[in-house]
Amino acid sequence: MSYFTLLLNRILIETEKLSQEGILPTGLYLSDITVEPPRESRHGDISTNAALVLSKPAKMNPIDIANPLSLKLGEYKDIESVEVAGPGFLNLTFSKEFWHQRLVETLHAGENYGKSHLGKDKGSVNIEFVSANPTGPIHVGHARGAVFGDVLASILEFVGYEVFREYYINDSGEQVDILARSAYLRYEECLGKAIDEIPPGYYPGGYLVPIAKMLTQEFGDQYLNLSESEWLTPIKRSVIAAMMEQIKSDLDLLGVKHSIFTSEDRLVASGKVNEVYNGLEEKDLIYHGTLDAPKGKEEGWVAREQPLFRSSDFGDDVDRALKKSDGSWTYFATDMAYHADKIRRHYDTLINVWGADHGGYIKRVKAVVDSISDGQVSLDVKLCQMVRLLRDGNPVKMSKRAGDFVTLREVVNEVGRDVLRFIMLTRRNDAPLDFDFSLVTEQSKDNPVFYVQYAHARCCSVLRNVSELMPNLDLSTEVLGSSNLSPLNHPREIDLIKSISGWPRAVEAAALAHEPHRIAFYLRDLSASFHALWTEGNKNSQ
Repeated sequence: MSYFTLLLNRILIETEKLSQEGILPTGLYLSDITVEPPRESRHGDISTNAALVLSKPAKMNPIDIANPLSLKLGEYKDIESVEVAGPGFLNLTFSKEFWHQRLVETLHAGENYGKSHLGKDKGSVNIEFVSANPTGPIHVGHARGAVFGDVLASILEFVGYEVFREYYINDSGEQVDILARSAYLRYEECLGKAIDEIPPGYYPGGYLVPIAKMLTQEFGDQYLNLSESEWLTPIKRSVIAAMMEQIKSDLDLLGVKHSIFTSEDRLVASGKVNEVYNGLEEKDLIYHGTLDAPKGKEEGWVAREQPLFRSSDFGDDVDRALKKSDGSWTYFATDMAYHADKIRRHYDTLINVWGADHGGYIKRVKAVVDSISDGQVSLDVKLCQMVRLLRDGNPVKMSKRAGDFVTLREVVNEVGRDVLRFIMLTRRNDAPLDFDFSLVTEQSKDNPVFYVQYAHARCCSVLRNVSELMPNLDLSTEVLGSSNLSPLNHPREIDLIKSISGWPRAVEAAALAHEPHRIAFYLRDLSASFHALWTEGNKNSQ
């Protein structure tokens, strides 16, 4: 349990006692009471707004609530002082014994420290992330969303949620047709046909060469010199399967695995788009109308009547088209069916991790989820900004194999999986991130990975020295947890215990806000506390 939760429970208990004693009215709503770290450490260890929150419903001055509540809380032996501040905030300072007890709890919890039942009975969570088009290898830009989604899923699982990791395969439409044509060109080349140049718009990357060799092994010269209508579908199917295997392999290298893969092409073929379209028609959420020209594209715009979804009824800026001029479904229509399919699978919360270029798409998808689920399913879309690759501050040249980007595999092979994963969480997902190869392999405090790793190395060094100096010392959890901790009274030691004690709250806050970067930030702050104690120890080694 977080010590913030511990104090909040005490406040609720003492508030109820004040009501029973007639100092406060009964039946007060207590859910808005919060406990937070004070803005300045000199104001104590923790602060609460209880008196301010209760003053209005109680029709009392906040100070008249804060004073008796401070006396109640001051009776706890592990609370050193309670101060009424400003208009009625309560600032509390805990005793050293309080922090010693938190350390004992940490020792006994072991690897389960920070686990909670926060997500118990709150339904299942579907996190859809990466979902890169299967037109090429995973590149470093995808890595940010991959790490974000994977770590968020792990955090939610750690605090008790049931989580499903999903990859949506965009294997329908013109881009995969172009992929098939590009691969077919390499297929012809493998069978001895000369290629003068790669046509404009085709995928030029060398990653298609081994796939073309795979096609020759699978089909021989069966599709050589045939019309496109004869080879496009089978070639496309095989190429997409091969690309997805490569994508899974690349993600596995990063430590990322999905439990569910959903194909857009199969979704359309199964009639799911028609199904959701008909369902929305029955709700009178589809009508035939015309749309104004998109901003900046007014010239040459020809308005035409088409089926539109009443997206604006659910907070979107405009209604959205569902069919193209040739009668085929728009991308939005298939995406609508995809989210309807997820809702049918009875997820209670949907989290989509997208690239920053999809920001304009959020409102319409939220409108779909709200309309189909009748407001019963929540959707949170997290956007990941771009990653800029640098070496000594200079942009990294593009990959020769990929053609126009640096692959994830290349980065992992150079710096390692753990380094890449950690760096991707050193900035908020909605802020651009610079990844400098020189910095992330540098052994200095400017490298956040090294800074945290060095703290761990120093911890191991302490344990190693202890085992050498006192080989018979029992360092088991049972012994340490029952030891006399009173010698741990130096301010630096207490600060480190406070940092360690902040883990349960940090992980729950990351889960509730869907912000995995908070874990990296916590580890940085924890490492800073440890390094400060280490430095103090070196100064006062005697």
